[in-house]
Amino acid sequence: MSTSEPSTLPDEPSERARQLMEQVVVALGLDATIEVEESEEEITVTAEGDDLGLLIGKHGATIDALQHLATRVAFHGRPDRKPVVIDAAGYRERREAALQRAADQAVGDALRYGRPIELEPMSAQERRVVHTYLRDRSEVQTHSEGDEPDRRLVVTPVRTER
Repeated sequence: MSTSEPSTLPDEPSERARQLMEQVVVALGLDATIEVEESEEEITVTAEGDDLGLLIGKHGATIDALQHLATRVAFHGRPDRKPVVIDAAGYRERREAALQRAADQAVGDALRYGRPIELEPMSAQERRVVHTYLRDRSEVQTHSEGDEPDRRLVVTPVRTER
């Protein structure tokens, strides 16, 4: 491994996140373009290209770790922070749709069988997606149980008085 001059970080958090993502893509030997969008609420860094499975990782583990790292790098030494979302080839949208389908199935099962239904273990971010998705459903409640990495979201039917 060769040693080289440490690279300097850009001043803007969005450009820091872009630079990190570009370096990771190159280090993994992937062919991808990197786009950055910034809003008041978050910075989104997206990789587009073919065969980005290595960047996503098994069950999204790599992209989730990269997202955590990107947030730390982007706002290192700064008091102002907002989430940095890392996406690759539409993974986040596909995963959110799959989580919503699983949540709908759990609601149906909880109501049909009249008992709590546990979903598969998932990350804190994924549990938050499901909690938020089901927040306005008055016929069920959600909570999380267990310890990381096996923490699960539980959908429980609400008992109504007749």
